[in-house]
Amino acid sequence: MWLFNRPPLKQLQQRYSFTPPPEWLERLQKSSIRVNVGGSASFVSAAGLILTNHHVALDCLQKLSTATRNYASNGYVAKTRADEVKCVDLETNVLMSIEDVTQRVNAAVSPGMDLAEAQKARRAVMNTIEKESLDKTGLRSDVVTLYQGAEYHLYRYKKYTDIRLVFAPEANIAFFGGDPDNFEFPRYDLDVCFFRAYEDGKPVKIDHYLRVEPNGINDGDLIFLSGHPGGTSRLNTLAHLRFLRDVQNPFTLDLLRRREILVSTFSERSVENARRASDGLFAIANSRKAYIGLLEGLHDPAMIRTKAESEAALRARVASDQELQSSSGHAWPAIENSLKTDRAIFVEWSLLEGGSAFNSRLFRIARVLVRLAEEKKKPNPERLREYRESNLESVEQQLYSEAPIYTDLETAKLANSLGHFVEALGAEDPLVQQILDGKSPMNRASELIRDTKLLDVALRKRLGEGGEVVVDASDDPMIKLARLVEPRSRKLRKIHEDEVQEPLRQAYAKIANATFRVSGEETYPDATFTLRLAFGTVKSYEDSGRHGPWRTTIRGAFERAAEHKNQPPFDLPESWLMSNAKLKLATPMNFVSTVDSIGGNSGSPAVNRDGNLVGVYFDFNQQSLRWDYLFDDRQGRSICVDIRAVLEALRTVYKADKLVSELLAK
Repeated sequence: MWLFNRPPLKQLQQRYSFTPPPEWLERLQKSSIRVNVGGSASFVSAAGLILTNHHVALDCLQKLSTATRNYASNGYVAKTRADEVKCVDLETNVLMSIEDVTQRVNAAVSPGMDLAEAQKARRAVMNTIEKESLDKTGLRSDVVTLYQGAEYHLYRYKKYTDIRLVFAPEANIAFFGGDPDNFEFPRYDLDVCFFRAYEDGKPVKIDHYLRVEPNGINDGDLIFLSGHPGGTSRLNTLAHLRFLRDVQNPFTLDLLRRREILVSTFSERSVENARRASDGLFAIANSRKAYIGLLEGLHDPAMIRTKAESEAALRARVASDQELQSSSGHAWPAIENSLKTDRAIFVEWSLLEGGSAFNSRLFRIARVLVRLAEEKKKPNPERLREYRESNLESVEQQLYSEAPIYTDLETAKLANSLGHFVEALGAEDPLVQQILDGKSPMNRASELIRDTKLLDVALRKRLGEGGEVVVDASDDPMIKLARLVEPRSRKLRKIHEDEVQEPLRQAYAKIANATFRVSGEETYPDATFTLRLAFGTVKSYEDSGRHGPWRTTIRGAFERAAEHKNQPPFDLPESWLMSNAKLKLATPMNFVSTVDSIGGNSGSPAVNRDGNLVGVYFDFNQQSLRWDYLFDDRQGRSICVDIRAVLEALRTVYKADKLVSELLAK
């Protein structure tokens, strides 16, 4: 997961006799897209055509769908540009430049500052840098923390908010095999979706985009992934991994299981319920399976032993160097102390500041309105990071979104999360009693959702633009709930920022600097949902003595469906069954490689040595789930949709000849 401003040129030359030239890297960087729903994408034509995963697009597809028109389930093909449907609130970002601002950020934190002062000073300078950059360039500007605090880089993005749907396949071919095949291989998914970016009502003209390689990729070929991995913990200390193993991940997994039961039950009550809940249920089930794999990795003594050995070796090297011991030796105990604080507040912080006690979009809207009013009256350097001036446009786009909100689903989710809140803190907790107001979780949730007026976007705008006086005067029950929770939530946030995040940031910066000095080589930082370059080779693997193929074919999809009598989740769409005789069944469909990936990479373009598009990343296998903590490509594999399957399906199944012509245009 290498930085684009520090590409792995030495490693590529040594291993593959290949050094990508600057123009190769620039084209790939400026063709790559970050999607605000937590995924990646790429430009694939000069007319702003975007390729990503169906499951990344699902948020938009769900918000466009109605009881009579289900884009998510039934798919869509725009016959002309006029038929391209605008997404409700999708935002995409393209990285234009990177600037190292480490020296300026670190200079704001004086050696004599206590932790609270250091956190405040660091936040202030980061907010200021971003505002200056936004004013100067007009580009979205984010200061990104790298190596968990050793470096800070300013990322500038070109933002597109008019994104329109061009093509989506049916859900049962995009997610063929469903949950049983998730994180498995062989796979047979057409997990793709096409959008187009518009500006001023016209398709954007793109200078940097990826050309399609119609001949695809072959076994053993070098391959690159350019995407936005969400987050990893590979630089974490052993103590930090134990905190994840014993506290954070079990809590999260239990929460996901609870929500999955709720949403599954809601979905089973009617076809319309299933449609309304499908996006959320997919995300929950996907995360649940991922967290099971993460915990399996942390429960593996071999992985913990590997981490312990590498940490012991580094600490021994630090201890043997007086200067390093003086600067970095106390970092490990500092991390352990901050994690003790985190253990003490984690559950309550997750429920209140993390919001898991109030699983409702309407509550999240209310909280944003309350905090926006409070933060906007402050000078920009003093604001909470999410309300800094450079981020307000994105905050307001989501706040004033016209996306549908289903009150029956909102009520069920909020009641369930309030019940969890009572169980976690106890029915006698004073705040619990204030929030429930003498009612059961279900009755309180029903009352809140029934009486709130925040479904009205115009009202939200009046509150958001009216400021603190207007918000404070509101008697909306959801606003009142957000205000009630705010003092305790803010207190927990301050403890977490001052006594957990800041000491961790300072300690990890010292460990990272010691690592650089001891190893003498550059390495990549943990993932931060920012653009990274990964490389590997197309390669099969053995699992339990079974040698798997490096790729599957369209024929295999029909065979797998037949094995299951075309029953869900192995049912091919009618469009595919009708096209069986015409499809080139030997066409490669999905393939695996050793390229490094993690959540957030979904939709990332896979390119060859020429920088041409050969596939779209959409998943990884079970053996890769522990890549959050330790990368190991002996069995771990990333899974991509082969571009040849995309072209064949567009031509033969969907008759989207204009789209194919645009993809293959010289």
